[in-house]
Parts: sequence; structure tokens; C-alpha cells
Amino acid sequence: MKTTLACLLLAAGAASSGAVDAGERVTLTATHELAIARPAEMIVLPWQQLLRALPGAQLQQLEVRDAAGHVLPYQVTNVADAAPGATDAGYADLLFQHDFAAGERSATFTVEKTDRVAPVFASKTFARYVPERYDDFVWENDKLAHRAYGPALAAPDAAHSGKEVLVSSGIDVWCKRVAYPVIERWYNKRHYHHDDGEGMDMYQVGASRGTGGTGVWDGRRLDTSGNYSSWKILANGPIRTIFELRYAAWDAHGVQVAEVKRYTVDAGHNLDQVDDTYTFTGADHITVAIGINKNSADHDQAVRAEVARNAADGTLVQWETERSNGALGEALVLPAGFDGYAEDADNHLLLARASSGQAVHYLAGAGWTKGGDFASMADWSAYVRAEALRARAPLTVTLSAP
Repeated sequence: MKTTLACLLLAAGAASSGAVDAGERVTLTATHELAIARPAEMIVLPWQQLLRALPGAQLQQLEVRDAAGHVLPYQVTNVADAAPGATDAGYADLLFQHDFAAGERSATFTVEKTDRVAPVFASKTFARYVPERYDDFVWENDKLAHRAYGPALAAPDAAHSGKEVLVSSGIDVWCKRVAYPVIERWYNKRHYHHDDGEGMDMYQVGASRGTGGTGVWDGRRLDTSGNYSSWKILANGPIRTIFELRYAAWDAHGVQVAEVKRYTVDAGHNLDQVDDTYTFTGADHITVAIGINKNSADHDQAVRAEVARNAADGTLVQWETERSNGALGEALVLPAGFDGYAEDADNHLLLARASSGQAVHYLAGAGWTKGGDFASMADWSAYVRAEALRARAPLTVTLSAP
């Protein structure tokens, strides 16, 4: 199965390939086959399709409206490797979001050229490299934040200065109570392990996989990379952020393996999309293990953890209740290529087979009771189940003249 993003693009391209009368405005219809609600659904229209319908359209002079006439925030993404000075034809996609209610299987929008410059929409997704904190790479949306560890954190403390040293490709979770961005504020205050009302970093990663970190599984043992070696931001809000983290080659059970993780972070979602591509020689395939830390709480906070596995959905769900920090749900969704479950001393694992150069597509993320969206394991499990259904049922997008 194609990745969710790829399916959206292919569906949009195939469905909107018919001729559309050139003009100042076009109608866009998004449909899907599910009866469930789909909040914050990302609608993706390839820029080339829009240019054919609206010749001369400019990214900063568009207006997107829903059927009720409300102006919607939108984003136009760049082609990742566009040359400096590329024209508008080099853009990739027009993006905007819609909350599909339960039973609403179709929604109509207009995209119009205007003489006005579009407003700067509030940013709900963001990522950045943090050289001032040992090369952390961090990202967030309006629901939660994450962190990956960089080269400086792994470097030995040669000067014996007391520098922190951690070699880990596990993924950290920062829990938020608020919808606005917190990354810059929290790094500035430097005590984000305490909740001042915005949330906190209460998640312990260590050498575990955190939430969504990966490795190579041989049936008995997990071999993992070191800290990420380089990063690249491809899009950075306001409603979608895309970036890549590269991991230098390492020995995985006798096979030299290198890895590139591409994250797609959308506003309104607790689970990020990850396209994880391994390159290797000397084997026909490898078994990729995607993990969740079995016990992420501080020792004085840990109470209990519940785990649920659903092979039919390709999901792995955990619910950790802490003494005073509330409860944290973590989850993984593998829409295609499910190859079983496993575990080691630190992690619950979801398995997938991968060929060299072929991306493994999965969803990973978390939800916190104090964030206000989830009160129980049942709430969290229902959310993950819905996300698994959505991942397998992408939208179809069509264009027509108004």
C-alpha cells in the first residue's frame, strides 16, 4: 500500500486530471468512504493541478473558503530540492484542513485568485535544530512535541566537564496543555521537566526506542543506530511540517544499514506520519522494529502500564498512569506490511519487513490526560483505531469549474 501522503497525492492527481475551465476560481470537492469523524483532515492538491485550473495563481494571493464561506488557513509547500530562484511552477502542493463530522463523506471548497495578499496564518506546526542544547532536533504541533537526539549529545565528555552523554535514537515526547507553540519558550526557561501550566517533559527515553524509534530485529535482539547525524527541513508550517533525519550506517546483525526518517507533522493530530527508508546490501530484506518504551515515567512516578495489540489494525497502544502527572498514551500504527509483534527488556515492538530503499510507513505519537483530549485508555484506543482506519482510506479530491 502507498503511504498516506502518497495516496493523497495520487488520488488528487488522478481525480483532478480532467479539464477545468480557466478562470479566477475553482471548486474543489473532497470525498471519502468512512462513516467516522475525521477532524483536521489534510486536503492536498498538487500545485501543478491548481495552475492548470487557475493559470498565474500566486501562493501569496489565494483565498480558500469552505461551503459556508469561511476563509481557511492554507499552506503551499516547496519542492524539496527546488533550485534557487525557482518559479511558482516549482511548488509542490496546496494544503488546507477540514473537520469532517461523523457521516460527512463529502465537502466542497473554493480556491480563488485575489488581488489581496493572504494573511500570515497562525503557525500550528514547527521544527528546528537546537545547537544550543547538544544538537537536539525538536518538532511540535498544537497537540504535543517531540525531540530526537543529535551528535553533540553522543560526543564523549573529553574535558570531564560533567557534560551529559547519551547515545540513543529513541524519540522523546513533550506533553502540552496548550495549543500554541512552546518549544522556544521551554528551551529559554530551561526547566521544562516541571509543569508551569503549559505542560512538561515527563518522558524518559534513555537507550529505549521512546515513542516511534526504530531498529533492526533478528528474532532475538534489537540493533539500533546512534544519534541522528544530519537533518533537513522541507516544509515548516503553518499547518504541516516535513523534515528528514539521517542516521549514519551501523552494523545490524552483520548487515551494514543506513536510515533516513521523513516526518510529516500535521496540525490537529496526535500521531505523526513517518516514512522510514533503510538502505543496505548483503540481505534480501530486514525486519524493522518500531518501538514504545515500556516504562517512560520517572521511578517515583511509575504506577502501571496497560498495553493493547491489534494485528488486524496493525496497532500497538500503551497507557501509562503516573502518580501525579496524569496518564500518557503512546501508540504506533502500521497501515501496511505488518509482520508481527515482539519485545525486549525496554520496548514493546511492532514489526515490518523492509527491502533496501523501500520506505516503511507508520504513524507514531502520544496523548496526555492533562492535554484535555483523552481521559482513559478507552479514549486513547478509540482515537488510535480511528487513525488506523483513516490511514487506509485517503481522500479523493476533484476539481471543477464554479
